[in-house]
Amino acid sequence: MLGIESSCDETGVAVFEPGRGLLAHALYSQVDLHAEYGGVVPELASRDHVRKLLPLLHQTLDEAGLSARDLGGVAYTSGPGLVGALLVGASVARALAWALEIPAIGVHHMEGHLLAPLLEEPAPGTEPLAPPFVALLVSGGHSMLVGVKAIGEYEILGDTLDDAAGEAFDKTAKLMGLPYPGGPALAKLAESGTPGAFRFSRPMTDRPGLDFSFSGLKTQVLLAWRDSDQSEPTRADVARGFEDAIVETLSIKCRRALAQTGYGKLVIAGGVGANRRLRAALAEAGEREGFRTYFPRLAFCTDNGAMIALAGALRLAAGQVESAEIRVRPRWDLESLPVV
Repeated sequence: MLGIESSCDETGVAVFEPGRGLLAHALYSQVDLHAEYGGVVPELASRDHVRKLLPLLHQTLDEAGLSARDLGGVAYTSGPGLVGALLVGASVARALAWALEIPAIGVHHMEGHLLAPLLEEPAPGTEPLAPPFVALLVSGGHSMLVGVKAIGEYEILGDTLDDAAGEAFDKTAKLMGLPYPGGPALAKLAESGTPGAFRFSRPMTDRPGLDFSFSGLKTQVLLAWRDSDQSEPTRADVARGFEDAIVETLSIKCRRALAQTGYGKLVIAGGVGANRRLRAALAEAGEREGFRTYFPRLAFCTDNGAMIALAGALRLAAGQVESAEIRVRPRWDLESLPVV
């Protein structure tokens, strides 16, 4: 199974074979391209996908020791995402499938993320991941808690009302003068900050519910930074205070979701799922409170072709097929997916 990811600013290609696992994968990031603009420029993203996708495809097949004729199917990100970027991956996938007379299937980007831990071999003594579980999906565009009753049977337990966690990281970093991409830069800076020097609110944790809202937290940081001496130690302290607020908020909501559903397993995925402090906090909470935590490897927290190949392989194995129409869904409700 070939997997193609092109929903935003990263071009990912992978080959996955059920029974053997991941055979090869490659990823190209457009960070340098968009850095001078301080964010992703959709038209430039689409054009760069056009430039990089076919070379990455050939590279991945070579690394897997395969030719295109060896493929049994093609999976691609059909949505959600930037429509132009999605169309590049969908067009290549559909054309390849048509030429090779093999099936192709569009994959929901967020389903790819929540299934990404299945790419990993469970640690010794750890129960393999299987539904039911709660998934925390945190990235630049999403912050949501999902109840996973079965693959394809999803319930949105909580969603973001404004800024997603990753978006809040990036915007906060930008207002503090950190380089693009801001989220990783802010997390790195926070490592040298003093815990408790700045304490910000834990948004929406003082009321029932599982929804998120980080726009107010971003404003608090702006005011604190504006009124400070803006020295480098202070910048690190503000970054630490902000990161602590995000991590604790996400942790509280995850534990609430587990208590509400009665599930004993938690998946953490998406770009912010690579945050070291978040991973440590949830792993420690799991050990303390008796739930299991599952993380993809760091390379598979960000957008990648491996998670798309896996999700597509599961759906094709279940007999799900689609017409040859090139169709993308910039907005796509996760709850609308068919059950595998």
